[in-house]
Amino acid sequence: MGRQVIAGTNKIRKVALITGGTRGIGLGIAQALARESWDLVLCGMRSPEAVADAIKNLRASGGEVVYVTADVANGQARSKLIETARAKFGRLNLLVNNAGVGPKVRADILDATEKSFEEVLRTNLRGPYFLTQSVARWMVEQHSADAAYSGSIVNISSISAEVASTNRGEYCISKAGVAMATKLWAARLGEFGIPVYEVRPGIIKTDMTAGVTAKYDQLLSAGITVQPRWGTPEDVGQAVAALARGNFPYSSGSVFMVDGGLAVPRL
Repeated sequence: MGRQVIAGTNKIRKVALITGGTRGIGLGIAQALARESWDLVLCGMRSPEAVADAIKNLRASGGEVVYVTADVANGQARSKLIETARAKFGRLNLLVNNAGVGPKVRADILDATEKSFEEVLRTNLRGPYFLTQSVARWMVEQHSADAAYSGSIVNISSISAEVASTNRGEYCISKAGVAMATKLWAARLGEFGIPVYEVRPGIIKTDMTAGVTAKYDQLLSAGITVQPRWGTPEDVGQAVAALARGNFPYSSGSVFMVDGGLAVPRL
């Protein structure tokens, strides 16, 4: 099992598990952490061959990067993910619940189907909730074994946790659930010194928003955000890196907005 040391120091590199970490927001987070000397365990639905370039680029930062093809909605896949991290590194300091899906069809809530609701909630809410449960147990175990251990959990939600979109209700509900899950896990893990945070992105340029680029271009031009531009995965990555670094040690359960001021009430 690896115990990589940061070059020029005697510090053991910390390990992060990022779901959906090879594209979009997840890749932006992985890049930010790789630059700060984290070893990474990433998962996604694509084959190892399909993510080879992304993994190679992340390894260029000098750290270990492990990729597991895993669907977070599947319990056996989640177990495989944890087992891989244990076998490779024997430790875990950060979980980033980032993997998520939108509805395959953006349907009015008067017409939306139970099948779509179940698909979105299974990946966006049930999966990360029970992955967090497994990781939290491991983090508590590490805390009990080593008083110097530091661990944290970051949930990537969305502005949709509070801003209603009636053509993708299942997505909004899933992210509102993630917001409550953050509070629940923060309350449960506080006694172990394990903070849990929610990062809430706004309009971020990713594969998920590619199909509605024209819509959001128009909204941005009309001033929907205080800062008149698209957000980037790098914007979210920098926020997560700050949390992982321990820059907010007394803020467990808090929501960190990365939305260009979209949620700022204005007249």
